[in-house]
Amino acid sequence: MNSLHPTVTRVADTQWQAVGDDRVVGRGDTAQRPDGRLFVSIDAWHGAVFDRIAHAMLADLPAPLYTVVDEDDHEAASAWERAGFTFARREWGYRVPTDPHVTGLGPVRPPQDVTIVPAGEAEEAPLRALDRVVRDEVEAAAGWRTMPAEVLPRPAGSTVIDPSKYAVAQHAGRYVGLIRVAQLLRQPRIGLIAVRADHHRRGVARSLLAHTLGSLHRAGKASAWAEVDESNAAATALFEGIGARRAGSTVELVRS
Repeated sequence: MNSLHPTVTRVADTQWQAVGDDRVVGRGDTAQRPDGRLFVSIDAWHGAVFDRIAHAMLADLPAPLYTVVDEDDHEAASAWERAGFTFARREWGYRVPTDPHVTGLGPVRPPQDVTIVPAGEAEEAPLRALDRVVRDEVEAAAGWRTMPAEVLPRPAGSTVIDPSKYAVAQHAGRYVGLIRVAQLLRQPRIGLIAVRADHHRRGVARSLLAHTLGSLHRAGKASAWAEVDESNAAATALFEGIGARRAGSTVELVRS
């Protein structure tokens, strides 16, 4: 069978492979996110191969299914649309400056009764408890699907993989806010910033951001990366208010 009309085989629970002319010409994969949604991805050079892999995967998998594409990648978006996927939501990518003279966060301090525990110093048990609380609060409101989500393997019941990535805000001996930063080689990534509902509108998130960006600046990092759902007006205002600039966008698609 030629490379544009390959044989597609499910080679593992989460993997499909297209073979034509005795070589692999495309792959499909699935990954389940922490909220339970199943995301699919396909890597193929030709649209015809993509379509064959998509047809095989969709026949094997239960709906709904999700995927994510760069909004500027019109070819990929069209391929998924041919497979029956439609628009679900958009996420803006922001390049966030770290220099306090640019962000205006230099003078920002935590509320009087709140202290910041630096990354790597938070106690694991109360950190995990806070993470669970804020996730439940988000799910009860806008829904966790509107928050940036890293596709990471997670032990059953665990939502914090590496506690050293988190700085937290502490009030009266209790953790009330957190920020997670992945120290990637090229550019640090702010993966999450969240505050308990009973501590909203006190400047806790802003003080966490001031602490974290200040630390990155002192470490020689000129900017960080963050993603924000376009419907999240509070997060958009927080980042744009410190000089963050949109530098890209991704679109989540769904097939029901």
